[in-house]
Amino acid sequence: MSLTDWIVLGVTLLGIVLYGVWKSGSNKNIDQFLMGGRSLRWYHVGLSVMATQASAITFLSAPGQAYTDGMRFVQFYFGLPLAMIVLCITFVPIFHRLKVYTAYEFLEQRFDLKTRALTSFLFLVQRGLSTGITIYAPSIILATILDINVVYTTLFIGSLVIFYTVYGGTKAVSYTQLLQMSIIFMGMFFAGVLVVHLLPAGVGFGSAVKLAGKLGRMNVIDWKFDPSNRYNIWSGLIGGFFLQLSYFGTDQSQVGRYLTGSSVGQSRLGLIMNGLLKVPMQFLILLIGVLVFSFYLFNKPPMFFNSYEVNQVKSSAYAGAYNQLEKQYSDALEQRRNKANDLLKAFDSKDPATINASRVELKAADSISQSIRNQAIAVMKKNNEKANGDDSNYVFLTFVTRYLPRGLIGLLVAIVFLASMGSTASALNSLASTSVVDIYKRIINPGATDKNYLNASRIATVFWGLVCILMALYAGKVGNLLEYVNKLGSYIYGVILGVFVVAFYLKRIRGNAVFIAALVTELLVCILGYFDLVAYLWLNAIGCLSVILIAVLLNYLLPAKQEAVV
Repeated sequence: MSLTDWIVLGVTLLGIVLYGVWKSGSNKNIDQFLMGGRSLRWYHVGLSVMATQASAITFLSAPGQAYTDGMRFVQFYFGLPLAMIVLCITFVPIFHRLKVYTAYEFLEQRFDLKTRALTSFLFLVQRGLSTGITIYAPSIILATILDINVVYTTLFIGSLVIFYTVYGGTKAVSYTQLLQMSIIFMGMFFAGVLVVHLLPAGVGFGSAVKLAGKLGRMNVIDWKFDPSNRYNIWSGLIGGFFLQLSYFGTDQSQVGRYLTGSSVGQSRLGLIMNGLLKVPMQFLILLIGVLVFSFYLFNKPPMFFNSYEVNQVKSSAYAGAYNQLEKQYSDALEQRRNKANDLLKAFDSKDPATINASRVELKAADSISQSIRNQAIAVMKKNNEKANGDDSNYVFLTFVTRYLPRGLIGLLVAIVFLASMGSTASALNSLASTSVVDIYKRIINPGATDKNYLNASRIATVFWGLVCILMALYAGKVGNLLEYVNKLGSYIYGVILGVFVVAFYLKRIRGNAVFIAALVTELLVCILGYFDLVAYLWLNAIGCLSVILIAVLLNYLLPAKQEAVV
């Protein structure tokens, strides 16, 4: 990056942190630290909710996901608006009426302490692991730009977020997210415009989309029902609905965001805002990845986008084999570019037979280049069997740093940092609140002073920050970050949602029944996921429904007098 980019990046990051610390004021008790005094307006709640979900993974991995797999990932979000409606009707008024700090407090009132502790534990495990991945995403960027080990950048970013979250609490998180999302929207808009601007003369937005579509990248909706298919409209509407309902309704990182609303109405409006904006926002981010794919039909992309892995193999005994493949890849790309130009001319002819013939030829040329790339990945694996063969996280980053003008590179890099900081700060705040309210205050040290709980919250924030940093150091081995973080959540969210559905709607189910049902179902979900028996989105529906069915059955089998035994 140029000096201008570094200045833009530094000023943006420093300004965000100082703004959040300034707006947060002083935290005198646990309510101010964890809930921000429950005083925020609907637009503030909505942007905070969006910023918590839209981590750096969204802006770093989503374009790469579309580049390699097309637009079909957008179906993952189709269940979100439905989930927001259910939340506004059921979850929000109950949580506000009870004035809870965490979602899991309600479960003790409805069932018992062990059920509350179990769901809190499941949340802490899931959120602690997934937050590490959100820290790792921007670490990739800084490591790539500086050409240093990702360990150092992970430690830097994790420490920065821990600092302002510990100091300012949830109010610092919310105010920084408000400014972060404003900058993010602006930066991604300019990125999309510039991708189109950088296309060759005569290739406009429409032509770029049509070219990508002919190579299978505009696969927005898949109507075929297939449980093994990760992304189709059915997995998105059904599995996605259960995942989103559980995430926004039972994950403290989100519940804590809309509990800061000044009233039930303000929290509801914030969630509706998120439901209306999230799907089109995600569509446009994925579309940027599709446009980058079309851009690289006319401009030479790297054979492998992760420069660290490339440097490793080029300094090994396999360098000759890899260099030879690069020459073959370059020739294949030239052939692909010619076929892309032929298809553009065919579009102008408007003759279906000519268009189809050109499409087949372009697809064949693309397959050849992909085959050579796969051979290169195999060479990297021979050199180092632990080498990461998935470079989709680096696609958009490589495009930004090579082709965008000075200043905007720094802004887009800052966007990925800001998104990571926003979602990570929310997660640390939620991990601290769950640890202190559901574990420390309820079980370990009940009846302590507000100051004691405030200090415990800050200590818990630091502890979970360190845990997340350790997880981030492992995250480089998991493949596409966006997909992995959602897969990780699917192992747990459905089970927690099932417990809450029973709590809200099945009033006769007792604590022992739902507790045992949750344990049995979690084991079932882990088995299904480990052996990859169904696409991961379906784990959310299976988890939720299994908890309900097993709890209903056990409630009839277990005598009421045994309630205090388990």
